[in-house]
Amino acid sequence: MIKRKISQRIERDFRLKKISLVLGPRQVGKTTLLEMLRSGADPDKVLLLNCDYEQDARAFDDRNAEQLRTWLSQYDIIQIDEAQRVHDVGLTLKKIGDLKLDARIMVTGSSALELAYGVYDSAIGRVFENRMFPFGLAELAEANGRQREEQMLRHRLVFGMYPEVVNHYADAETLVRNIMGSYLFKDIYTYNGMKKPDLLTKLVTALALQVGSEVSYNELANTVGANKETVENYIGLLEKCFVVFRLPSFSRNQRNEIRKGKKVYFWDNGIRNAMIDAFQPIEKRIDVGALWENFMVSERLKRNSWQMTATGRSYFWRTHDQAEIDYVEEVGGQLFAYDFKWNPKAKPNMPASFKKAYPDAAFSVITPENFWSFVGDE
Repeated sequence: MIKRKISQRIERDFRLKKISLVLGPRQVGKTTLLEMLRSGADPDKVLLLNCDYEQDARAFDDRNAEQLRTWLSQYDIIQIDEAQRVHDVGLTLKKIGDLKLDARIMVTGSSALELAYGVYDSAIGRVFENRMFPFGLAELAEANGRQREEQMLRHRLVFGMYPEVVNHYADAETLVRNIMGSYLFKDIYTYNGMKKPDLLTKLVTALALQVGSEVSYNELANTVGANKETVENYIGLLEKCFVVFRLPSFSRNQRNEIRKGKKVYFWDNGIRNAMIDAFQPIEKRIDVGALWENFMVSERLKRNSWQMTATGRSYFWRTHDQAEIDYVEEVGGQLFAYDFKWNPKAKPNMPASFKKAYPDAAFSVITPENFWSFVGDE
């Protein structure tokens, strides 16, 4: 079993007597993580509810605080899987949190659409949120060694990092297509704000073709045949279901800087490639630069998500005359700028306008020869 870095944050939550909420897409390994965290425990002291089953989802209905205490206090470990199915989940977790039980309580959900907002409305202060993604390179390197992961790098760029894909790499294409078709959009399609699933598919395909480029909501709207507001709302839904994420532009109000731009990346390269039916090997692709950039940015954000200390804010940078830096991180007021080059022989080239505006910024080019310092725990 590959140990997940997020478990460190969950253990912290338990020490602080907080309910640990883990949000992440389906098939990312949340159920396996639950199994790991209850391994070795007395089965009679473990309460496991899978709320994809209606009986489990309704187990909290009509129970007042004292009834909850009587029921739950007999357990050392309480795990609630797919908790977005629980009616009024935020209020339920507030009630559980107010009991101040000694149990280690963990709640998972495959979507932030209903779960996160319900929790934040009612259970603030009682729940710590954590986010779980497909495997990170640092996790795989810890299990398999860096040399093995370097050998698999081209495969990861094409097929991604979902656990089932990593563990059965010979069947990667079939598995990625199945994850995309059967699981990934399930929560969005059942969400009451989703009125045009065909439009969503067109939008995700358009985003897949623009990875690494700044996106325009107006242009996307024209491409998919919708209005700007619908496009922006649907991208927000895709973010909440962990399909994509947005990276804003960095600016300190220099005259020539883009101030309101956005890039959209995929949390998993395999899902991106499945959307455009592009599983050709790296040697036959013209989009390897975009794949490398998407992979490195998503890996960096995964890495930042499991860090126990505060991490920086993430951006890209561009000017109106097309000077650009792929990724900028601001940590404690210090800027760290990165460009991503698949060719290891690419020479560092900080734009003169960036250097002039931010002379104290550090700058690095991340290639297949030096990426570990960028995505690892160092």
